Amino acid sequence: MAGSQHLGTEHVEGSGVFPADDCTEIASDVIAFAQARFDDPSLVDTLHDQLGQGPFELVCMFVSPEADFQALVEAASCRFGGADVLACTTAGEVGRAGYEEDQVVAIAFRSQYCRVLTYAIDDLSQIDEQSVADRLIEGRLSLAQDAPDWVSDFAFLMIDGLSLREEQLTAFLSAGLGPTPLFGGSSGDGTNFGQTWLARNGEILQNAALVVLVRCDRPVRVFSLDHLVPSEDRMVVTSASPDARVVHEINAEPAALEYARLLGLDPAQLDPFTFAEHPVVVRLGDTHHVRAIQQVKDNNDLVFFSAINEGMVLTLASHEDIVAHLDRGLNALGKHGKPEIILGCDCLLRRIEAGRGQRTHEMSRVLRDHNVVGFSTYGEQIGGLHVNQTLTGVAIYPPQRNKATDVSD
Repeated sequence: MAGSQHLGTEHVEGSGVFPADDCTEIASDVIAFAQARFDDPSLVDTLHDQLGQGPFELVCMFVSPEADFQALVEAASCRFGGADVLACTTAGEVGRAGYEEDQVVAIAFRSQYCRVLTYAIDDLSQIDEQSVADRLIEGRLSLAQDAPDWVSDFAFLMIDGLSLREEQLTAFLSAGLGPTPLFGGSSGDGTNFGQTWLARNGEILQNAALVVLVRCDRPVRVFSLDHLVPSEDRMVVTSASPDARVVHEINAEPAALEYARLLGLDPAQLDPFTFAEHPVVVRLGDTHHVRAIQQVKDNNDLVFFSAINEGMVLTLASHEDIVAHLDRGLNALGKHGKPEIILGCDCLLRRIEAGRGQRTHEMSRVLRDHNVVGFSTYGEQIGGLHVNQTLTGVAIYPPQRNKATDVSD
């Protein structure tokens, strides 16, 4: 498979949620797009026909947890010429109709416009960090030599969303990536939190990650959007198990009971909708980042999607209007020219919040209008950080833009 390597210890009814007339065709020079229901009897053929002949550097599939993942990736592994074929399970898909369910969304990077290297990190509990960093440095140099006149680079990460290793991985990946901007998403299992899967060229992986290096002939911009505003209500984590992302006590009280008290709720009311509507954030430097709650346990422990430590100060956050904020943020990405496509990793909690507020259709309209494709995640990565409750991704622009923008633009 072209550009593929392993990194590890020694190497390392209808389509979607909405009616068909609510869907728009997604067209991009750089990335081909395909989508089909998970139970399509000719699933790989359907995806292959929609993507076209290529040639492709890479095919990525974002797969409903309802699908037969093993059968799909085995059948797809040899169907796209010399392209690497990567896949992960999702907490929902983002496709033609915006927010989707029960779909397999596929994107393919065309060789005419991109050069791609892919890496598998197949055991996140035992990583040779220096080896991974060295290989990423070698990969960046190889891509630069292969396409010296192309000036845009980015890295895309897919990681097991139940591995509890996102923070550690993103922190040291940045050492090997240097100035190359990184974004990514944690694979999902709907709202079940049971098991998630990744695959590379037919090999199924767990407790693993897939890293993609892309060099492109046109401008790109890696970005992250969230609509949360810190309040003045703070609390302190007084007992936690950081490796398990579990908080036992807040303000020296059982965590779930104290969290509910601060919200003025009965603890029995705590559920994913509550966590989506009442997130907590932590201050890192000059910015705040969400530390989203995944679930409450019977013993009143709170399980988080991200790392949490004793002594950490948590701040309750309020919301801007999620639809207006999304539209404004995506419009800002197009202030110098509209992206031709956006590959996005959208937190499951945003989907939950939109559903609770009966805003799913509006969110989907905005995503469609801006050609956003991708998947809903158990967390997102941006640079060296693992974050929650964001839409994080890369915008790819038409070639007439002669200067790539960066995140601060």
